[in-house]
Amino acid sequence: MFQGFPYVRPGQSVGLLGGSFDPPHAGHAHITREALKRFGLDRVWWMVSPGNPLKARGPAPMALRIAAARKVIDDPRVAVTDIETRLGTRATADTVARLGAIYPGVRFVWLMGADNLAQFHLWRDWRSIMNRIPIGVLARPGDRISARMSPAARIYRQYRISGRDSQSLAHAVAPAWCFVNVPLVGLSSSAIRAQGRWSVSAS
Repeated sequence: MFQGFPYVRPGQSVGLLGGSFDPPHAGHAHITREALKRFGLDRVWWMVSPGNPLKARGPAPMALRIAAARKVIDDPRVAVTDIETRLGTRATADTVARLGAIYPGVRFVWLMGADNLAQFHLWRDWRSIMNRIPIGVLARPGDRISARMSPAARIYRQYRISGRDSQSLAHAVAPAWCFVNVPLVGLSSSAIRAQGRWSVSAS
């Protein structure tokens, strides 16, 4: 196994939750625990991203975000990682492809909030992501209708797994996706930054 990469056995299921985590908060922990339960996952990896090159403002330093994330979630099933930095990838499609090659036999599931599904069709190579890895979508405040009516949801509607069968998602062959409603926590990183509770910026 690559140095610094989480250990997981072939046959296990791992949810991938990517983002800047700038800052991490209880909402991230909440959807992680819901994903573990609803999708029957063995592990979830928080993939703290280096930053979006399309955004003018960079995130807080990686070490600070990782340290904060480890304080937010204290669960042996959850690993806080800088995998994308180690891989040198920025696009999710590239990250997913690389992980599949590094961890043969591991069942990966991409996790996202409903807000991300609403604009998933704007992601680079989004169809390759959908065709490579099952996707678990967790409802967040105000985004349920727009997510269900999104281009990605409509184009791949025949591959949707019912929420009643969400436990089967990790064992499904892509393309496959499942939308589940979860108890909502109305927190966002942008709101926390706007309130001045996370004021560290990238140097």
